Amino acid sequence: MKIKKSFNDQSGFAMFLALMMLLVLTLIGLGSSYSSIIEIKLSGNKRGTVDAFYSADSGVQVAMANVANFNLENFVSDKYDPFTDPSNPKITQTTVSIEHNSNRKGPPRGFGISAVNVDFEHYMIESTGDDHLDLSPTNATCTVYQKVVRLVPTLQGGY
Repeated sequence: MKIKKSFNDQSGFAMFLALMMLLVLTLIGLGSSYSSIIEIKLSGNKRGTVDAFYSADSGVQVAMANVANFNLENFVSDKYDPFTDPSNPKITQTTVSIEHNSNRKGPPRGFGISAVNVDFEHYMIESTGDDHLDLSPTNATCTVYQKVVRLVPTLQGGY
């Protein structure tokens, strides 16, 4: 008994083609959903780092807004936390410290002036802010450093 193969019978080809198309469409759908999940995580991380930066920057702005923060009488050591002073409003959720750099003298580099009746006090503000939304397992943290130079008039001889 001889079995004859017939290539003219195409009754299973339509089902095979439908399964292949379903497999291709499933792979495309899985790939696009995986890509979307990655993009959502990246945008969430970007939002967290931007929030942390603006939080840290707000600490610098609040510290610079009060000129009394740069009074040397406030400094017990070379560092000063402006938010320990009740006259400073703590309107930002940051950690701020102001450091007086007593080693630096004269105007900052590239300042373009040479004043004879003015002293220059050099300070460095360090402000650390966090992302305060608890949407991700790790919160972003950012530290901003701002150099500040205060011009202090000196006493004139004979006045």
